[in-house]
Amino acid sequence: MKAAWRIGVYPGTFDPITNGHTDIIVRAATQVDELIVAVATNAGKRPLFDSEERAALVRKVIDEQSGDIASRVHVRQFDTLLMAFATDVKASCIIRGLRAVSDFEYEFQMAGMNARLNPDIETVFLMASERHQFISSRFVKEIARLGGDISTFVAPQVAERITQSYDS
Repeated sequence: MKAAWRIGVYPGTFDPITNGHTDIIVRAATQVDELIVAVATNAGKRPLFDSEERAALVRKVIDEQSGDIASRVHVRQFDTLLMAFATDVKASCIIRGLRAVSDFEYEFQMAGMNARLNPDIETVFLMASERHQFISSRFVKEIARLGGDISTFVAPQVAERITQSYDS
């Protein structure tokens, strides 16, 4: 009997996509047959880039990955309840990255709420790789805004776009 096609959803604002996000995407893609990177509109966070540009940057970073990652990872924008989106795309799991113990409490609560909304969709946590545990989009933007070097935290095309946005 052939196993069911497994679709995972990795949601986030990705403002901007960091090397930590990319690490989770690459690792999550090995656990599912298809991974959807779901870029949340999330205007409440006052993102630096609109959702279309964030999705385009995510796609550029994914396209540069080796192997068959780019063919199995899809980028979609969403502005609905995450569990509604996950149900619509027939996901079997939600992928969440954890950087530190401080992330766990929030993510644990969110996973519990999501399980109540749809118990058929599992939440899977991936720990950030050691070299990426301290990276956050918020810190990357702050460093860039103050003229610091962000080249070790994000892909080159992302760094270039962030720098452009603060230079204008």
